[in-house]
Amino acid sequence: MSLDYVDAGEAVDQGLLSGKVAGGEVAPPVVAGVDYERLLNARQEPHNWLTYYGAYNGQRYSPLDQINTESVKRVVPAWVFQAGTTGLIAGASTYSFEAAPIVVDGIMFLSGWDGWVWALDAKTGVEIWRYKHAVPFDVSLCCGNVNRGVAVAQGKVFSVTPNARLIALDATTGKRVWDKTYGDVRAGESATLAPLIVKNMVVVGSSGGEFGVRGHLDAFDLDTGEHQWRCYTVPKPGEPGSDTWPAEGEAWARGGANCWVTGTFDPETNLLYVGTGNPAPDFDGGVREGDNLFTDCVIAVDVDSGQIRWHYQCTPHDLWDYDSIAECILFERGGRKLLGHFDKNGYFFVLDRTNGARVGITPFVDRITWGAITRDGRVTAKLYPDKEGEPVHFYPGPAGAKEWTHAAYSPKSELFYVPVQDTGATATRRRREFKESIPYWGAGVQVDIEDMAGSVSAFDADGEEKWRWRNELPMCASVLATGGDLVFAGEPSGEFNALDARTGQGLWQFQCGSGHHSSPTTYMVDDRQYIAVPVGWGGWAEGFLPGMLGAGHGSALITFALPEWS
Repeated sequence: MSLDYVDAGEAVDQGLLSGKVAGGEVAPPVVAGVDYERLLNARQEPHNWLTYYGAYNGQRYSPLDQINTESVKRVVPAWVFQAGTTGLIAGASTYSFEAAPIVVDGIMFLSGWDGWVWALDAKTGVEIWRYKHAVPFDVSLCCGNVNRGVAVAQGKVFSVTPNARLIALDATTGKRVWDKTYGDVRAGESATLAPLIVKNMVVVGSSGGEFGVRGHLDAFDLDTGEHQWRCYTVPKPGEPGSDTWPAEGEAWARGGANCWVTGTFDPETNLLYVGTGNPAPDFDGGVREGDNLFTDCVIAVDVDSGQIRWHYQCTPHDLWDYDSIAECILFERGGRKLLGHFDKNGYFFVLDRTNGARVGITPFVDRITWGAITRDGRVTAKLYPDKEGEPVHFYPGPAGAKEWTHAAYSPKSELFYVPVQDTGATATRRRREFKESIPYWGAGVQVDIEDMAGSVSAFDADGEEKWRWRNELPMCASVLATGGDLVFAGEPSGEFNALDARTGQGLWQFQCGSGHHSSPTTYMVDDRQYIAVPVGWGGWAEGFLPGMLGAGHGSALITFALPEWS
């Protein structure tokens, strides 16, 4: 943890440029009553979306059903919030609107790039307050100037910033209460995930694996900001798992395995389930012989101590950039507590979440050439960049068969819905010496720009595909499942779709004017259900869809609802 980092100082208060001054307008104290007990039972408040996935189980499911397979054809835009901010958003490679809106009793809390946080009236879209964190212009951003959302509890809004800080804001005024640094931006660490509140702690993870940093999770006291524990995801010499790294040298200290997507939590096991990122360097395995634990793993962490209780590695000795940071969806079947995980390597894993035992492994994308995983978990690598200067083409490309964006699970249909990317890439190994804060990839990569496809595919827990909604472009945004038997899914070309959760039939569509790379949520105010989706195309677009690098580049949140007179 950096203690001597010199920050950029106070940012220009951009509220002065918009008529909005932190503390100038006050939101109702709706967050004051949000505590651990309410978060445990979040889905018993279907009108709210209290935490990142809607609930600790990561299902991205809401029981709301006012908008359903019959009524959805009448859905129209209700209001639009134009973020319209300036900052480091100059190019598609540096900016994307990736947040999941949080809603508490009619107030929406939303985060964006550059350290922005907003409070909005969830019924009208009227901005109440805004906060802008001071972010230096020389921060190394991996990958993109993005932020995936906030957490709320006990009167505060929590968010991370690109310069690896966790901040706590007063939920009524937007004024900063405390902030803590938990990463070294000089080394290439940054922060992009939505915090998770568990008990009296705020749990966050680090980003920056592509710069050769050592990944970690951190927990802070939500009242004071006092640091509670750190869980490194690459073991140092002598620690369990360290024998999977070279005995000589410092490969472990540059090993990656960052936890840059929010985890899920089971209060009965007291375990936090988190996916870890790829090892560094991404494509040059010659400098890090071994399986490289705990990269590309699902890890189960005791939430009180920060100790890893079990792990399951999806891609040992990864040579393709297949982070396993994807969501860990908690569900039960036959009385067994299970976890579903769609990995970038193209396989759908079902694990016993009490001990990490393998239950099922099934491919969920058509083209997989990098290697194969049998149902008994045996991994065989086939194509990888092992010779200097020799191009190797493989499927799926480094963006994976699914990006960080999330699948959903409906307990009503008992189906998983996954946004699929079907595209390949060519990697050519280029060995480079490690230098702090310089990208540490070990290859040049070109993503296929013409031969690509996508889908939203529905699978049952046995891995059987039930339906597939096909798209010409890879699907790069989270999906949302609802009690109205609908699945909402945004396209890179701007269309926002409602699909029949039972059949995959398209029932409704709206062109949002910019590509989707965020996580839609749903909520209800005054008996009216809303669907909210941030749209703003970009981020690491050249890594997963370079053909759309120059596409419409918006920064709006659009909400939809049935007409008020219906």
